[in-house]
Parts: sequence; structure tokens; C-alpha cells
Amino acid sequence: MSREIELCPGRRVGGDQPCFIIAEIGQNHQGDLDIAKRMIRMAKDCGADCAKFQKSELEYKFNKKALERPYTSKHSWGKTYGEHKRHLEFSHDQYRELKKYAEEVGIFFTASGMDEMAVEFLHELDVPFFKVGSGDTNNFPYLEKTAKKGRPMVISSGMQSMNTMHQVYQIVKPINPNFCFLQCTSAYPLQPEDVNLRVISAYQSAFPDIPIGYSGHETGIAISVAAVAMGAKVVERHVTLDKTWKGSDHQASLEPNELTELVKAIRTVEKAMGSPIKQLLPCEMACNEKLGKSVVAKVAIPEGAVLTLDMLTVKVGEPKGFPPESIFDLVGQKVKKNIEEDETITEQVVENHVKKVKC
Repeated sequence: MSREIELCPGRRVGGDQPCFIIAEIGQNHQGDLDIAKRMIRMAKDCGADCAKFQKSELEYKFNKKALERPYTSKHSWGKTYGEHKRHLEFSHDQYRELKKYAEEVGIFFTASGMDEMAVEFLHELDVPFFKVGSGDTNNFPYLEKTAKKGRPMVISSGMQSMNTMHQVYQIVKPINPNFCFLQCTSAYPLQPEDVNLRVISAYQSAFPDIPIGYSGHETGIAISVAAVAMGAKVVERHVTLDKTWKGSDHQASLEPNELTELVKAIRTVEKAMGSPIKQLLPCEMACNEKLGKSVVAKVAIPEGAVLTLDMLTVKVGEPKGFPPESIFDLVGQKVKKNIEEDETITEQVVENHVKKVKC
């Protein structure tokens, strides 16, 4: 069982704690502060634990040529990639306003720091944890500086190899033990055959002392629910108010009704995981009383006879008698009275019967 970490104040993750559900708003707010607030409220109303954005200081994330590159996609908000990104980027004051709004709504608020200067700002903003996007997971200087801030970290692993993830673990662990990995495939939308949920199990084996989670870009909720059944302690999904909006992430995002269903399904699966101990449960007693079978006499058995297997069979009997699993134990036992054909074999008719205690 993975050890627990306190990801947010008063909210632990890992072990037997409930799955922490992150509603990734990202930049699906279209650069509109009011839409962003509506999405924070939506995340809260749908039952998510955290509303998350993406913060960049563009001149630190991109070089000049990348910002000047023409961007003619149907999803573009400008003639160049720089214009497009500036349209979608909130200012520091707007982030402060969004964080305050999230606090009023009652949901945790954070963002992926998409470069080192963005991490500096988010640290100043006092977010509860840092999200490391897949694009920075192999950015080792960034990881080291972020880990030294001392805040919990959620690290996605899209586009990475297991060897890289071992290096990430070795860099972060000595500095800041409060982190977790998310299995992730960086494709939008993500096809089922590229999800590779078994990596969750591989991470659990390779890194047993940290929580493991899942960041998904697939359509629908089934795969994310399956990730929880496999032990994911954090689930992150992109969310939107309308999948038809302009923007490349909307198609791989969940609308409010889907997010609500995801949260509900995750909480149901968590209840269903239950205990590893297999035993007759109180809720099964009624069925057992009605349909549970007993050992009965296959033939008439005279008083004093020693039971043999060909004298016995198993049926739903009235009254209840020995359970079917006791049939071999009855062989060789002597009976104290006549037993009619089809009569239940009970403790009262077996000589010197000692009830075996189940371990």
C-alpha cells in the first residue's frame, strides 16, 4: 500500500484515502475570466476536489521564434503562436482573483507551472501543491528547483520512459518526499489502445512508497474509473463547458454531466473495493437461508450405520443441516438414529460430532 501524503491542507492522498479528483480547466476558459469562474463553480458542483489551471510566463516557456511562428489552426486565437497564447494567459492579478473565488466556492485551486518563473509565481500565490505537466517531467533542473520549494508535487509522465521516471524519483525523493506520479499518455483525444493502464501497476511496484494516479485525455469516463479500480489515488481529467468550443483540448474534455458521472462512479468503485477478506457477509444471510444447500440422505440410513459417500447428496434442505463443504468430513461417522431418504443430516443425528471451527 502506498504511503499517504497531505496533498492539500487537511486532505491526504494514498493508502486507504479517497481518490483525489482534479478538474483540469487548463486553458479551456477561452481567455475569459468569467468563464473560468463558471468552470471553477462547475468543478465544485460536480464533486471534484480541485480546480486546476495552466500558468505560463511565455517568454520563459517559449523562445522568440516559437512565439513568432505563424499559427493558422482553426483553434488559433491569433496570427502567431505568441498571440494565441497571450490571449489565453491570465495575469497575476487575475490568478489571485481566481484563487480567491475558488476559496469562496470551497474547492482547492492550483495550476501547472509551465516554466520556472511560473512556479515562482505559484509559490508566491500559495497554491497547496505543484502540478508538473508531462512536458517538464524530464526537465531535471526545473524539477529540482520545484521540489526545493517544499510543496507537495503531482508529476505527470506523458511522453516519458520508465528509465526517465526512475531518474525523476531519484531527483525528487531526497529533496521532497511528498509527491506522486500519474500515468499519462500525451495525446488528445487519447485512444484506448494507447492508455496502458498496466503502467499504474508497474509504477506501484517500482515506487511503492509514493501514491500513483492517472491523468487521462480519453473520451468518456470508463477508463478513468478502471484506473481507480487498479489503485489510482489521484485522477485528473480535462473539463469543459462545451466540447464544441474552439480549442484543441475541448474534444478530450468532460462536460459537466460527464464529470458528475465520473465522480459518482469513482466513489461507487471505492466503496465496492471493500475488504480482501472473503467471508459470508451479513447481507448474504437472507440468500443463504433461502438457497444455501445442506447435506441430505441420498438413501434411507439405519441407526448405527457408518456413513459412506454414496449415502449422501447435497440439496436445498429444510431444516438446514451440515453445509456442503462438510460432506467429506461426515464419511466414516456413525449415525445415532434412523434417517429417512431425502432427510437433512443434522448434528443431532451424528454420533460424537465435534463441530470444526473455521480458521
